[in-house]
Amino acid sequence: MYSEDYDGANAHERSGEDIYSKPVRAGKRTYFFDVKATKGNDYYLTITESKRKVDNNGHFAYDKHKIFLYKEDFEKFAEGLEEVIEYIRTRCMKDGDGGEQFTDVNFEEL
Repeated sequence: MYSEDYDGANAHERSGEDIYSKPVRAGKRTYFFDVKATKGNDYYLTITESKRKVDNNGHFAYDKHKIFLYKEDFEKFAEGLEEVIEYIRTRCMKDGDGGEQFTDVNFEEL
């Protein structure tokens, strides 16, 4: 089976029913926090980072990166996220650095 067929075959499974969405605009990026439900009314969260860019033809395109977070992982994920944010705030940010400056991360370098 080709990868397009595989992706298409699972698209309905992973799309879920939209329950709630919260977009957060942050500089050049927009983050989408989407609550979705499976057919069995099991809830999960998708977090999508979207960044607009111009393609080779001069048309706008969007780079999107998505993670799926399932309810059994919410607590551990939230704990880890809070811990690393606190680490950055206390050890990496200079006084007065409120995060108003944006960095452009090249994900290929990570």
